[in-house]
Amino acid sequence: MTGEEKFQVDLEGYLVIKNILTDDEVAEMNDIIDNGDRQGPPSLWGEPFKRLIDHPKILPYLVELLGQHVRLDHDYAIFMEKGQGRGGLHGGEDGGRAGGRVGDHWYKYRDGHMRNGLSVMTYNLVDAPAGAGGFACIPGSHKCNFPTEIPQEVRRFERPAHYVAQPPVEAGDVLFFTEALIHGTMPWAADHERRSLLYKYSPGHSAWSGNYYDISKYDGLTEQQKRMLMAPSVGRRPPVIEVG
Repeated sequence: MTGEEKFQVDLEGYLVIKNILTDDEVAEMNDIIDNGDRQGPPSLWGEPFKRLIDHPKILPYLVELLGQHVRLDHDYAIFMEKGQGRGGLHGGEDGGRAGGRVGDHWYKYRDGHMRNGLSVMTYNLVDAPAGAGGFACIPGSHKCNFPTEIPQEVRRFERPAHYVAQPPVEAGDVLFFTEALIHGTMPWAADHERRSLLYKYSPGHSAWSGNYYDISKYDGLTEQQKRMLMAPSVGRRPPVIEVG
């Protein structure tokens, strides 16, 4: 990560990482989606989606933000047609005061290092320009002390608020955000279908999902990918990236 990227994550709780997927990769994934049944986690939809588990351009961000023992906790896709809604603003590091999960949605900085609990890499397969809807958040709210004071009409996107942002993204971009950030899904306003793949990661000792990955369902996993799909543990857990 560059110094400016670290500044942005610490300041706002999210980061748009440009041009991670090539046009050919985006086209290949969209073709598979067009001809598939969209059932189950995207990581099982074929080789192009499996490669996202530890995408070489994204893995350094994961190690920087979640540590050497980062693991994929779960993954799913979001598809939305014009006018469709999904969910209001939620999440945040609230210590349980507003229904948050103590010990899971958190952001910490110490001695020059950022560390996050459950975090998301969102692979965007279509453009989501300003005003299109989709992912929205309250920048900086990963360090907010008054999350319960957000009015419900703002949380439900019934009343615009200047502090709620919908970051524009293009097909091929990846949007990172920590679940400590207050975020949600605005109604989709674009004419084309929204297509986003959410790969959610946790530190090696932590889990959000109670259903761990069964690697027997995957063909041809690399050793690194197998480490990424390990159940949570501490003990002698190997680092994701082998050294030497």
